Amino acid sequence: MLPYHNLIVIDKQNQLPVYRQITNRLISLIREGLIPPGTFFPGTRQMAEFITVNRKTIINAYEELMTEDWIESVDRKGYRVTPELPIIKPRSFQPPNSFSSCDNMTARNLALQGGSQPEHRTTKSWDIVVNDGYPDPELAPFNEISKVYRDKATSARIKQLMCLRDQGGLPLLKEATALFLNETRGLNIRKDDLVITRGAQMAIYIAATVLLAKGDHVVVTEPNYRYADEIIENTGAHISKIGIDAEGPALDQLEQILKKSPVKMLYIVPHLHHPTTITMSAERRQQLLQLIERYRFYVIEDDYGYDFHYTNNPILPLASSPHGGKIIYIGSFTKLLAPSIRVGYMIAAPDIVKKATDLKRLIDLRGDTFIEFMLAQMIINGDLVRHINRSNKLYARRCDFICDLLTKKLSHAVEFTRPLGGMAIWLRFKRQYPVNKIINDAAHAGLCMIGMPFRLAGNPNDNGIRFGFASLSEEEISKAVDILVKLTSCS
Repeated sequence: MLPYHNLIVIDKQNQLPVYRQITNRLISLIREGLIPPGTFFPGTRQMAEFITVNRKTIINAYEELMTEDWIESVDRKGYRVTPELPIIKPRSFQPPNSFSSCDNMTARNLALQGGSQPEHRTTKSWDIVVNDGYPDPELAPFNEISKVYRDKATSARIKQLMCLRDQGGLPLLKEATALFLNETRGLNIRKDDLVITRGAQMAIYIAATVLLAKGDHVVVTEPNYRYADEIIENTGAHISKIGIDAEGPALDQLEQILKKSPVKMLYIVPHLHHPTTITMSAERRQQLLQLIERYRFYVIEDDYGYDFHYTNNPILPLASSPHGGKIIYIGSFTKLLAPSIRVGYMIAAPDIVKKATDLKRLIDLRGDTFIEFMLAQMIINGDLVRHINRSNKLYARRCDFICDLLTKKLSHAVEFTRPLGGMAIWLRFKRQYPVNKIINDAAHAGLCMIGMPFRLAGNPNDNGIRFGFASLSEEEISKAVDILVKLTSCS
C-alpha cells in the first residue's frame, strides 16, 4: 500500500478546506501516475488514520472525487480510481496536420511585425528579476478578495450580474470607479462617462482605434511608452515626436508642429512619464490646456501611476480641468492590485464613450464580471484605499533605499532622478556601458532585467532601462545593485 501519510500533507495555514486539500493532492497523484486507474483506496476510516484527520473529512474528499469522476464506489469493495479518467483526450477527424505559413499574409503595418519587440529573456527560478515596475504580489489584497468571494460568490445578486448585457463594464464598478476618481483626482464624472476595460493597455487601444484613421497625425514624446507607439502605428497614423525635459514634454516643439500641420491627437503620460518617471509641472499643464483650446486636438492622458505618489500634494490630472471634451483619461487598477488582475478604465466625452463601448463589445464581451464585482466591493467598503495607503508606505521606503544605494555604489556608471512616486526608476547608463550589454551580462550573473530598455537613435547617451523596485525586497535590491557594480567595475 502507498505511504499516504507521506504523500498527503495537510497545510493548516492554508485557507483551503482540509478535505479540498486532500482531494487536490489525490488528483495530482492520479495525474502523475502514482495511483493508476483501477487502484482501490483505503477505506474512509483507515485513510483518516493514515493522515490523521477526521473520518468525515475523508468522506467529504471521496465524495468530491466521485463528483468529479476521479473515483467510483464498488459494492462491498470500496472506492477505486475510475478506469477512464476525466481527462480530455482530443481526437482528430483527419490525419495529423500542421498549420503551414500563408505566403500572402502580411501585417497591417510594421507595428504587427514584431520588429520593435524587446529581445525575449528567459528567467531561472533563482534569478533576481527586475521588472518594468509592477506591484509586489506579496502585498496583493488576497484576504480582502477572498472575503468578497466567500460572502458574495453564491449570492443571487452575483448570479444576476453575470447575466447582464454588456454595458461597457459592470454598472456597479462604473459607479464605484466614478466615485473613487472624483474623490482622488478631482474629476466630476458619472458612471456613464466611463468604460471599464481589461487594463490600461486595452483602453489605449480602444481610444486610438476610435479616434484615429489612416494618415492622421499624432504626437508623442521621445522616449515614450513603446506599446502606445505600436498601437498608434497600427491605426495607420503618422507619428511626430517631441522631446521631454525635467518639466515634462517640450510644448514649444509641439506648438511648432501644430502651426505647420493639423494634429489629430497627442498621447501623453503627465504623471510619472513612461519610461522617464518625470512628472509634468503645473506650468506646462496649464500651457498644454491652452494649446488644446487653441488648436482643438485630442489628448490621451495615460495616468497609470497616479495613485502611487510619495508626497501629499500630487498635481491633479489634466482631465480635472476644463478641456471641452478633448481629453480621454485612462487609468488602471492593475497597478494597485496585481499584474494578473486586468482592470482599467477610460473616461471621455459621450460620443467617444458610446463608440468605445461598441468596440469593446466586439473584443471583450462582458469582461470579467466577477473580478469587476469584487473590485467594486473593495472600493465601496474602503479596502482599496486602505491597500493603497499600506502599499505606498512600503514602496516609498524601497524607493528611498534603492536611490540611496545607487548614489552610494553606482554613481560611476549611472544617472537617475529620484521619482516622486511610482514603482520604477529610469536608470540611464553612461555611454561606456551599453544597456543591451549590461542586460545580457547581468543575466549570466543571475540578474534578469526585463524592464523596457531604450536606446534613442542619434543619442547614444540616452541609454537607459526601467528598473522596477516595488516588487523587490531590500535584500534583493542590494544584490541586484551589487551585480551591476561588479559588471560596471569590470568594464
